Amino acid sequence: MRISGSKCRYCRREGIKLFLKGQRCFSAKCPIERKGGVPPGVHGMRRRGKLSDYGVQLREKQKIKRLYGLTERQLKAYYKTAAKERAATGEALLRQLEMRLDNAVFRAGFVPSRSVARQLVNHGGVLVNGKKIDIVSYQVKPGDTINLQSQALNRGIVKETLEAKPTVPGWLKKKAAVAKVERPPQREEMETMINERLIVEFYSR
Repeated sequence: MRISGSKCRYCRREGIKLFLKGQRCFSAKCPIERKGGVPPGVHGMRRRGKLSDYGVQLREKQKIKRLYGLTERQLKAYYKTAAKERAATGEALLRQLEMRLDNAVFRAGFVPSRSVARQLVNHGGVLVNGKKIDIVSYQVKPGDTINLQSQALNRGIVKETLEAKPTVPGWLKKKAAVAKVERPPQREEMETMINERLIVEFYSR
């Protein structure tokens, strides 16, 4: 899924902040702050009934797609791979998504959102072990080092994010503008707003 138009409508549709616009999500400009979880569109104010089990599972699946910027085909492929692992399927799924290069760039605190991270990777601004990688879905591995090209480091949004010194999860070790993958992430270090059990239930129907 490639998000076009207003990213904020996706947050309103799910009724929570998906942090798709970086620092704006922490400001008073965030529609969730101003309008609460009112869905977008002319029917947004209409009272909704209780969702069915399928509806709850569907919303969780849509949420994870929007968070990580995935198409339905990509998410399903990740799920099939996760289902073959010995670890719990839901946790294995999340671990694959967390170790995508675009997510690692975001988690390392180089940029304020995953969408900006995808742009940097697509434009060749990210190096893995000194080699330019422009594939956002590239899976980083323990021992990999991640840093940005000089032109990427000179971007204002990158400078501002680095100066803000966002918190970096324990599976990444960061020094200045270089991050190293120490190990695979543990569940508590991965996306906390996702209930992976619901996604597994959706695809295993």
